[in-house]
Amino acid sequence: MKAVIPVAGAGTNLRPLTYTQPKPLIPVAGKPIISFIVEQLLEIGVRDFVFVIGYLGEKIQKFMEKAYPDLNTTFVTQENRLGSGHAIWTAREEIRGEDEIIIFFGDTIIDADFKSIMKSPLSCLGVKRVDDPRQFGVVEYGKDGIVTKVVEKPKIPKSNMAMVGFYKILEVDLLLEVLDEQIKGDNIGEGDEYPLTDGLMKMTERGAKLTVSKVNNWFDCGKKEILLKTNAILLDKEGYASSHLPTYDNSIVIHPVSIGKNCKITNSIIGPHSTIGDNAVIDSTIVRNSIIGNYASLKEVVLQNSVVGNDTAITGMRQSLNIGDNTEIDFS
Repeated sequence: MKAVIPVAGAGTNLRPLTYTQPKPLIPVAGKPIISFIVEQLLEIGVRDFVFVIGYLGEKIQKFMEKAYPDLNTTFVTQENRLGSGHAIWTAREEIRGEDEIIIFFGDTIIDADFKSIMKSPLSCLGVKRVDDPRQFGVVEYGKDGIVTKVVEKPKIPKSNMAMVGFYKILEVDLLLEVLDEQIKGDNIGEGDEYPLTDGLMKMTERGAKLTVSKVNNWFDCGKKEILLKTNAILLDKEGYASSHLPTYDNSIVIHPVSIGKNCKITNSIIGPHSTIGDNAVIDSTIVRNSIIGNYASLKEVVLQNSVVGNDTAITGMRQSLNIGDNTEIDFS
């Protein structure tokens, strides 16, 4: 079974972090987003991976080849970022003729019963109820769970069930056929993109039966606030936080946290809900509810609700004060 993982996006909502770091490689609860996806797919029997890369794609390829050297991986470049449907179409030569594929977008973390989804005799779309469906691809379906309509960012939604970026597709060649017609016919959608949503709708119009599967949790890690929330939720779960940590000099660790290898932490307070990358150097600092990258250097700072990239140095402001009576100073 093959999986197609589109990871070509620029992650503009997470800039400036994503100017140099592709979003799928941002760490959450101790490992990159892409690792959650790959490991979940391995558990359900996927052995062949097709990555659709673009922006900073060489970093994703380098990471995959180093972290998972035994995987059968193919990298296809999406030269122009023209939407999710265009990304799948870009990988057409790698998936044409397949009996079944998985599509899993590379910037999401999903908690679902994937094994149950794989047992479905029909193509399946992962969905989750949302408060404001106007920002998502929305699925309408009947009591039997069969999809009747798929709409990209509807102005007046008739459903609040959003697609979460996980799809099991059995009619692979039909999907490629409708995407090919859409792109070659220049039937571009809103925002000058070819969304996968339109291709799925065309499939249903041509007789394909698609069903839905509700996922337990869905974290679309495209914004800082959601990224930090996801980090905290996962650290609270069993198996994600660091359990056996060395003793750090004159420092306090408030669990749950994930602290990488070879970190030097002195005179500091770390946690709760903080992820610290490998080889970080932290001195006289407080870090809580934050994600700190590899080789970061922090000294005399207080960080909360923060995302700090790799190889970053932050030094706090120092003061020498001579203060008289009845004085109030606020450095916030």
